[in-house]
Amino acid sequence: MSRIITLKAGAVEAALAPAVGGSLTALRFAGREILRSAPVGSSDPLQMASFPLVPYANRIAHGRFHFAGRGIRLPLNFGDHPHSIHGLGWTTPWTVEAATRDGARLVQRHDGGEGWPWAYEAEQRFAVTNNAIEMRLTLRNISAEAMPAGLGFHPYFQADEDTRLQFGADRLWLSTPGMLPESEAPANALGDWLAGGAVMGDNLIDNVYGGWDGAATIVRGDGTRIALAAGGAPWLHVYRPPRSRDFCLEPVSHMPDAINRAGGMDALDPGEEKALFLRIAIGKSDEALSERGKIA
Repeated sequence: MSRIITLKAGAVEAALAPAVGGSLTALRFAGREILRSAPVGSSDPLQMASFPLVPYANRIAHGRFHFAGRGIRLPLNFGDHPHSIHGLGWTTPWTVEAATRDGARLVQRHDGGEGWPWAYEAEQRFAVTNNAIEMRLTLRNISAEAMPAGLGFHPYFQADEDTRLQFGADRLWLSTPGMLPESEAPANALGDWLAGGAVMGDNLIDNVYGGWDGAATIVRGDGTRIALAAGGAPWLHVYRPPRSRDFCLEPVSHMPDAINRAGGMDALDPGEEKALFLRIAIGKSDEALSERGKIA
């Protein structure tokens, strides 16, 4: 792993690896790990604490879709997995445009061609406060024609046997064996998250929730409360391997394979941009979690 940027404010410390997909390598509060920390020296995006999803989130079935009357084929970018996944940003080095003690701005520019036929510029802004990290991801179309556009964050939270998760959503999508959305189900079909369900479990959850209200709360066994507040993300993808101490809550702008479904993905005209915001606050009380942010 190359250069690491460390941000600090109050009890919050975050570390960034611009060369590894513009990822977070760690997020700590008073020395305690809030996200899974990357192994020292790792250059594998899948071992990071969090990485950006741009210019699309999650899966595109078999890497194929039609847009503006033409067929598009993307490379399959995840080993022997049959679909294209997570976009380009997470496997591409980002450039550090600015860095201070408590903030940073990273940029990734794609000139079109391999991986995505449209040129775009993506920007991440990070800021830490006394009790939170704030991240803003922006995608700008710099090509000469309209392009589909999607965004997301992929943070890995830590769980113990007593960790509980609470969020509200309208519906859940059950998945095919290939992990594509297949059918709608009640939002509590895999866990009573509205009431605050236990995170640990024996089954795989790799499903997206629609009609998400943009908020989620994690309460760990030691009493630590972690609050997510997202903007521009009406979908929440939950990834929880069986009996795992790592789980993901991924605020995303669209469901998996949205581009091949009714409604599709958003499109950006040349020069237009789309943004997604995420605040992760840590504390022991609701009052501490609701302090005013910096870059929303």
